[in-house]
Amino acid sequence: MPGFDLNKAAVKENEGTTGKTAPEDTAAAAGEASSANEETAVEETALETQETARRQDGCGTLYMVATPIGNLEDMTFRAIRVLREADLIAAEDTRGSIRLLNHFDIHTPMTSYHEYNKFDKAKYLVGKLLSGQNVACVTDAGTPGISDPGEVLVQMALEAGISVTPVPGACAAVNALICSGRKTRRFSFEAFLPTDKKERAAVLEEMKTDTRTIVLYEAPHRLVRTLQELMDALGDREITICKELTKKHERFWQTSFSRALAVYGQQEPRGEYVLVIEGRDRKELVQEKQNMVIESMTLTEHMNKYLGQGMDRKEAMKAVAKDRGMSRRDVYRQLLEAEAES
Repeated sequence: MPGFDLNKAAVKENEGTTGKTAPEDTAAAAGEASSANEETAVEETALETQETARRQDGCGTLYMVATPIGNLEDMTFRAIRVLREADLIAAEDTRGSIRLLNHFDIHTPMTSYHEYNKFDKAKYLVGKLLSGQNVACVTDAGTPGISDPGEVLVQMALEAGISVTPVPGACAAVNALICSGRKTRRFSFEAFLPTDKKERAAVLEEMKTDTRTIVLYEAPHRLVRTLQELMDALGDREITICKELTKKHERFWQTSFSRALAVYGQQEPRGEYVLVIEGRDRKELVQEKQNMVIESMTLTEHMNKYLGQGMDRKEAMKAVAKDRGMSRRDVYRQLLEAEAES
């Protein structure tokens, strides 16, 4: 807008009801701003020094490039550019990745980097990076480093002083979560449950008391078994089963373990799945822990607990009755019996 001065507008906005800014307020604000700027400058200098010391001169950069999980239109402009400009692409599934590269007319050389060669090939790739080549790491679909061998390459690259940078894009876990209808503020990502029986049992045991929304992956041929194990361990929880994300047969099904098992008992699961499971109710968990404490105490010990908190006998008896789901009369009778026996 002609004649509109942003600086004057800012001053006008800060004048307040008196039409002027108090000198002491201005000085205080200036002092705070100066202090904040100094702290920021010191922090940035420290980070730059640390980064310079860590990073090797003349090295290439490792790019962790996210690719579509189904719909090719989810490929970003930056991802296409980085894959074209890189010296080498490390792909978890070269057969799948070549179709992606062909679709976007990308002709960068590609090498396989998967679960079975992740350590030896990571050393090879780090060597390429140290020689000054830029390497782009891609998974078969989604974000590399999430439930795939990319994490090993990142660790080795950082240890060698190589710069690592993300090229963001699709991630099945996050996309399933935001469309699941479950709570998103706090969540835990379990990827695929471990195949080792002891480790699998330990993870399921930890999940029992997790109050966060739980996100995990599963293949169709293992889905029924996993749903049954989850119900046995966690109880019949509410769950959103997310199928074939961003693809033609995408589906979000809000259900429960028992209802899902009934359906999949009649029809074979097909497609790739993300399971979004409601977390344990915090109030129920607190009550359960409280009940365990109560069950470990005798009625007399329970009474003494409240008496020790300063309650009179009548108040203590009322509290004990509420905790145990008993009538005060029954509490009184059992206390008398306990006193008579002692």
